[in-house]
Amino acid sequence: MAHDLTIDEKRVYADRMGAVEVLVAAEQGVVVASLSDDRVGEFSLDHRTTARDVVADGTRRAVATDEDVLVGDYSATGFGAAVAVGFDGPGGDLLAAGPDGRVARLDDGWTTVGHVDDPRAIDAGMVAAADGVWTVDDGLRNVGLADVRDVHGRGLPLAATGDGLYRLGNGWMDELDGAADVVSADDADDRAHAVSDGTLFARDAVASWTPVDLPADAPPVDVGYTDAATVAVTEGGTLLTDAGDGWRTRELGVTGVTGLAVQS
Repeated sequence: MAHDLTIDEKRVYADRMGAVEVLVAAEQGVVVASLSDDRVGEFSLDHRTTARDVVADGTRRAVATDEDVLVGDYSATGFGAAVAVGFDGPGGDLLAAGPDGRVARLDDGWTTVGHVDDPRAIDAGMVAAADGVWTVDDGLRNVGLADVRDVHGRGLPLAATGDGLYRLGNGWMDELDGAADVVSADDADDRAHAVSDGTLFARDAVASWTPVDLPADAPPVDVGYTDAATVAVTEGGTLLTDAGDGWRTRELGVTGVTGLAVQS
């Protein structure tokens, strides 16, 4: 019988191979792919469920599913159905949002911090929702915008909305015109990408973005970063990687993809 590696065992294996793990949330479950530079190695359906979102932070991981929020080796937490998960900054508590708009923090158990209208994404203590961007502390505080579809909450916060991409400075300032669905950034390496009007853009400088040609039939639903590469995934299950020499693709054999996370 095959031995299912624990997260710690997988990390030891990945370290030996000089690889990182990319977690992909899909309607069939969670796919885990090994990535070395921009080369995708082994990948498999690691857990069967209807996954709506996935997040990783160091050795930690969490998955939002139609039944519950799963952590670690897919242990249930008792949250119930979830549509978004995110950590409250590096090393911070896990946050989750349900389809009913409830936003809660996991400590000894789940503590509800408030409700939003139609939550879409969580990143570093910020929640993207139909009724704006919300910051999480002991409660929820609305910090503006509407029809927010994705958010990057670390460093220079960015928000993807139905009428444009915005950055948070002295209020929300224009970054990119057009309906934006996805935004991701790696502040340490000054990398950022957004999907606007069905096109992937890479940031050159503040408020300066360049379209990116992709060898895929559809735009990414999420973008992430390793030390060596930019990683993206489409709804149809195409994983794209670029370490500076052009994009490589790998079909993962799943559909209904909603997001990815890099676990290094």
